[in-house]
Amino acid sequence: MALLELKAVCKSYDGEARPGRFAGRSDVLRNIDLAVEAGEFLAIVGYSGAGKSTLMSLMAGLIPADSGSMTFDGRPIREPGPERGVVFQNYSLLPWLTVFENVYLAVDQVFTDWPRAKKRAHTEQQIALVNLTPARDKRPAQLSGGMRQRVALARGLAMDPAVLLLDEPLGALDALTRAVLQDELARLCQASGKTIVLVTNDVDEAILLADRIIPLGAGPAATLGPSFAVEIARPRDRKALNRDQAWKRVRAQVIDYLLSSAKASRNRAPKPNAPALQGTLEPAE
Repeated sequence: MALLELKAVCKSYDGEARPGRFAGRSDVLRNIDLAVEAGEFLAIVGYSGAGKSTLMSLMAGLIPADSGSMTFDGRPIREPGPERGVVFQNYSLLPWLTVFENVYLAVDQVFTDWPRAKKRAHTEQQIALVNLTPARDKRPAQLSGGMRQRVALARGLAMDPAVLLLDEPLGALDALTRAVLQDELARLCQASGKTIVLVTNDVDEAILLADRIIPLGAGPAATLGPSFAVEIARPRDRKALNRDQAWKRVRAQVIDYLLSSAKASRNRAPKPNAPALQGTLEPAE
């Protein structure tokens, strides 16, 4: 039995009247079937605006599904829980708290029975894991974007969740910082052995980090595509990946599916004046 499972899940939102559009329900996700196995690193890749964050919010229990079923370890998902930790793209740090206090707050809320000394030691350990001990007493405004994301990762890991849900955690960073944190995330994931689900619009990032990739087709009413295994040994060297035949194959397969889904989405668009699909993926050279 899968650790985290979604069956025939659909989600829509109330729309609003706009020029060329009518108000009504807008389908975001349709017939989502997903099974996440314990211990795997799964990446879901798709266009910006396709519904990746909505899918992540469903798995986290932050929003309900319109239909279908969602279970964690065989139990229905009806609300957020500490067994499903979430790391958001916008950090979600409390600006008046220090690095230590932001992480400690999560530890204090999850491990209520622990003595204070154990909570503090666990917090220090997680901060050290992301190499932020020298900045433990700084507030978010004193940190770079990359350092803030490290705090968010430390907070997520400090809760010791069974599944870590990563909602485009590196999307707001510059290319150099993103590359550094990709390597750091790969190291942290191997060290923790956690079950991880990452949503991203970066195919190369998914291949670098994940054991398995599932593309999310272009919206509206996006659905999940086929699963692609990433059969590349760890640790993965980003420089060597460009010459790896397995990397080239899975990259081409994922991008081909996404480009095909975008074309199909445009073909079934009912109105010629509907906004163009905004994609962030480019075909392999």
